[in-house]
Amino acid sequence: MVINMKNISLYIPKLEDYWYEAKIQLDPKSMNYNAGYDVSYYGYHYDTGCIDFPKEKWQESFDRRKKENRFFAYIKDNNTNTYVGYVNYHYNKSDKRYECGIVIESKYRGKGYSKQALKLLCNTAKNNGVKELYDNFEIDRGNALDIFKDVGFEIVEEQTWKKFNKDVKGVLVRKIL
Repeated sequence: MVINMKNISLYIPKLEDYWYEAKIQLDPKSMNYNAGYDVSYYGYHYDTGCIDFPKEKWQESFDRRKKENRFFAYIKDNNTNTYVGYVNYHYNKSDKRYECGIVIESKYRGKGYSKQALKLLCNTAKNNGVKELYDNFEIDRGNALDIFKDVGFEIVEEQTWKKFNKDVKGVLVRKIL
């Protein structure tokens, strides 16, 4: 399935396409935003933020996304026919809200993909009956905050987390769809 905008499209990957997700998750430059958190899930590397995603885990992830109705799609540059990142949203049962995420492969950052992809993700969520989307990230990730605000998200809460055992300030953003 492909969801299009002029320059990019969202491509829902087949199982054999999961190589791209595995590639990004092993790239320290693409995953550095994720480093330093005290989390415990399979394959997480505290020092780099990378996440192991070996081929034997692909089917489990694929099945879980289907079973839990998680939206996950690659961002594809229509002009070059190249994947440049991925977007997702899912329902967080404990916080009772839909949360989204976007990762752009490091070599494609700063080229305008995030804003277009986030707009497509919001439209897709709305078309699937989602009323609000949330995300949270460090407040010093100014580019991310600017992009989310440009797409219509607003800060609804300031938060504090531990990153490399130090307090970091963050924000929770929301968009009403």
